[in-house]
Amino acid sequence: MKTYMFPGQGSQSTEMGAGLFDRYPDLTATADRILGYSIKELCMEDPRDELGKTQFTQPALYVVNALSYYKRLEETGQAPDFLAGHSLGEFNALLAAECFDFETGLKLVQKRGELMAQVSNGAMAAVLNASKDDIEGILKANGLNQVYLANYNTPSQIVLSGLSEEIAAVQKFFQTGKMRYYPLATSGAFHSAFMQDAMEKFRDFLKEFTFAAPKIPVIANVTARPYRADALLDTLSAQIASTVRWSESIQYLLAMGLERGEVPVFEELGHGDVLTKLVMTIKLQTPEALLNELIKTGLSGEAASAPLPAPIKLNDAQEKIALWKKMHPIGTKVKSSLLNLDNLETRTDAVLLFGHRAAVYLKGYNGYFALDELTPM
Repeated sequence: MKTYMFPGQGSQSTEMGAGLFDRYPDLTATADRILGYSIKELCMEDPRDELGKTQFTQPALYVVNALSYYKRLEETGQAPDFLAGHSLGEFNALLAAECFDFETGLKLVQKRGELMAQVSNGAMAAVLNASKDDIEGILKANGLNQVYLANYNTPSQIVLSGLSEEIAAVQKFFQTGKMRYYPLATSGAFHSAFMQDAMEKFRDFLKEFTFAAPKIPVIANVTARPYRADALLDTLSAQIASTVRWSESIQYLLAMGLERGEVPVFEELGHGDVLTKLVMTIKLQTPEALLNELIKTGLSGEAASAPLPAPIKLNDAQEKIALWKKMHPIGTKVKSSLLNLDNLETRTDAVLLFGHRAAVYLKGYNGYFALDELTPM
């Protein structure tokens, strides 16, 4: 059982993609035309010191990941059983699953990078040697409700996201005992509630395109389960503001291999070996009892709708969203159980926030509200 993995932002470095651009001149020329600059020059030389800037990093990684995949297909002639990508890398996984073509994917990534680059005053930091429960307990005990868990990279490596001053302020809480705290070189509070505006704009942009159902199962960052064809747009747009559930995604695949009686093989395509190292750590830190529990909770059934290992009822949220869309068009007047306002009406369709919350954007409140807290008038 083989899974191809594609890395995301943070794995870039000068000279990445060496040999690929000349091997695929037509695709390289297509990328240059869409982007308006030489992708080969950016990746190989970075003469203007742009490779570390989000709006340039994301297209560069997408192109290198894509060309690496095409090269592997030529060499082996075999497609994988599963696909996964870390944050930006998920677009390459969907490309490999033939949900869209190379050109479409690059346009999506270019727009995504531009929107994310516009979000400023944010920061991120990695916390090592602390579990999800440990981190959430520390944040709650200190009243830090504007710091979010952005990436579950491994059971003991979690990335925090929030405003710059708050990320700096929490450092002292994660430097006791074995815990370690490492600020990351990012310009925004990615994969957090601070990305909601970018998420909404990206979702509107996605509506301009048509997507095909994945021909190979793609494990979604938002759900840690395979993409559902009927929720592709919502899942892909929500990814910007949702937690990257990488550790849970790999654990799902490990459990799938255990159930099938096959040894899962993970192969990283693109630049570097960041994901390969994360997978090794996840394997070491995941007890077989957890994998058996995942199997009991639904791996043998429809994988896309299997219950999640965390106490998040994602399927309930998706059902609420689907039902809301059928019954309540944009512009529906609603009443809030929390706010005494008379001028509330929906401005968007219902969407999935943070991987588990069914919500809709309200005019008159200018923000997202959970569907459970609203009553249509």
